[in-house]
Parts: sequence; C-alpha cells; structure tokens
Amino acid sequence: MRASEFGLSAMYRILKKAGAERVSDESADELRRILEEIGVVIAKNAVELASHASRKTVKAKDVKLAAKPFAKF
Repeated sequence: MRASEFGLSAMYRILKKAGAERVSDESADELRRILEEIGVVIAKNAVELASHASRKTVKAKDVKLAAKPFAKF
C-alpha cells in the first residue's frame, strides 16, 4: 500500500466538523482515499487547462475551473 498525501488526523477533523459525534478508523481512511482520488482528477484537469493556455504554471483559476464539476455550490 502506498503512502497517502493526506494525514489521517485531518480526515477525523473534517468528519467531526461535518457533525460526526464519533469517527471510525475505516471511515477516516475511506474519506482520505476518496479525497485523494478526486484531488488527482482535479490536478490532472488543471494541468491540462494550463497546458491548453500555453502555460507551464498551473494557476488557481485552473484549479477552480477543474474543480467545478465537484463543487456543490
């Protein structure tokens, strides 16, 4: 199993912030796995947007645009 980019304690905090009274280890680990998968998809799309704009630098606007399909608001 490869190491995650996200800390497990951050997943506990996110779940608690969302209203969870108690958080299982499995739920925190699953949230971490899912967020990492989504993050990679967003990052790849942001890189494509920057490349399409003939830039090597990925800017905040690229990430925002790439994340739009995942945004609830």
